[in-house]
Amino acid sequence: MATATQPNLTQPRRPTKEDSSIESIEQRGVTTIPAGVVAQIAAQAAYETANVGSNAGGVLGIGTRRNFDSRPEARCELYGQVAVLHLNLGLVFPTALVATVEQLRAHVRSRVERLTGMSVGKISIEISWLNPSNHVRKSLR
Repeated sequence: MATATQPNLTQPRRPTKEDSSIESIEQRGVTTIPAGVVAQIAAQAAYETANVGSNAGGVLGIGTRRNFDSRPEARCELYGQVAVLHLNLGLVFPTALVATVEQLRAHVRSRVERLTGMSVGKISIEISWLNPSNHVRKSLR
């Protein structure tokens, strides 16, 4: 005697630990982050620290203003998953340069590594100008 059978209806199941294998990892895509994006992240991180400014405006260095309302210039070179950063910025004067630069490096390294997943190999910082605060300047006679 023949009986009619219904096809088994199955609900999708959640993946388990046993399902995750090397094959599923190999099927994943790769996310690439351009060097320009990493440079912008580094510039924003530098801008987040106190007393850091940028050169704004001007053509060929003529007519540039010292600006604390915009991000400093940043460049990035990528070597696999390692970023090498270069920052060009200005600082308020007087300031403890060594402590300020160390704090800046630590903050930029932390933010770039956290946001991109890359490691930061080197951060070079060029201080292109110092902006004396008003209480430092003496009046001319």
